[in-house]
Amino acid sequence: MSPVKDFSLTYDEPNEEGTFSEGDVVTGSVTFSLTKETKIKSLFVKAKGDGRVDWSEGSGDASSSYSANRRYFKVKEFLIGENAKGTVLSQGDHNFKFKIEIPNQDMPSSFKGAHGRIVYLIEAKLCKSWQWPSKAKTEICFRSKSFPLIEDIMSPQTDSVTKELGTFSKEQVEMSANVDRKACSPGDTVTASAIVCNTSSKTMKPKFLLHQRTVYRAGSHSRACEDRIVQIVGDTIMGNSEKTASCEVTVPEDVTCTVHNCDIVSVEYSLKVSLDISFAFDPELVFPLVVAPPSLLAAAQAGQAESDVPADSDVPVNGGVPADSGVHEGEGEDPTLPGSAAAENTE
Repeated sequence: MSPVKDFSLTYDEPNEEGTFSEGDVVTGSVTFSLTKETKIKSLFVKAKGDGRVDWSEGSGDASSSYSANRRYFKVKEFLIGENAKGTVLSQGDHNFKFKIEIPNQDMPSSFKGAHGRIVYLIEAKLCKSWQWPSKAKTEICFRSKSFPLIEDIMSPQTDSVTKELGTFSKEQVEMSANVDRKACSPGDTVTASAIVCNTSSKTMKPKFLLHQRTVYRAGSHSRACEDRIVQIVGDTIMGNSEKTASCEVTVPEDVTCTVHNCDIVSVEYSLKVSLDISFAFDPELVFPLVVAPPSLLAAAQAGQAESDVPADSDVPVNGGVPADSGVHEGEGEDPTLPGSAAAENTE
């Protein structure tokens, strides 16, 4: 029977959101009890980030499966260094502090979907001679600092469309729509409006749809999932009339943020404004929308504000959007990363 009892791993909350980002330091403790004096071969903590997608298409003999794996990073810190003779620990409670730095490189945010996951975790492992190792692991929530390059993030978007109705008649409907921003955060309210000029005899209803599109990729193959997050239907617009329809779309608090910097998973949002017309193709306008954590959105806004300062101004200019630096790739459950190094041994 193993002398190791209550082996556990805990980490310190980094901020109010409980999220980590590129370059952050993860600190915490590994604790356990020994029922007797024990010789320990090694004790280490490692942090790693992995992505995986997999899905199947078809059925029976015609079915095909697709998958892809990515290793974003793996770093390790020894709390008790590897020793052929072993390190003897006394009976009783033990507490080892650790500190691991997440690499400062471009990596996608944590994600869980129908056909894939991007997971970041910390794992502790205590090894003893001739016995099964003791393990403990926990996931951490990673939020990428990478933000899509968008001009004038909080400026409104406007577009228009004209739809002819009827084969022989000259009836038509014109719609001009407006969305008050290009980016938002979970929990935010986005305002949209549409001016509809209906010169036809048909009745119609305006629709506002917050749409999510998730694409999983494995080599040259892909699988797309479309989801309606929020849909609002306006009042009926009668024939030969003009009307303005407005609505406020609240982005759910638990919605997945935009994922744009990953080659195997992407998550995109758009606000679609359309007219529901019976027995006709519905005219539609699509407005791209980036959903990002509040802190990242604020940083992106601040970065754009600073970049708008004239060159001869006394106000210092700093880059507000981190540059992409590439992603390490790997295949399989535990690939070896080029350039990955173990941290210095500490207790």
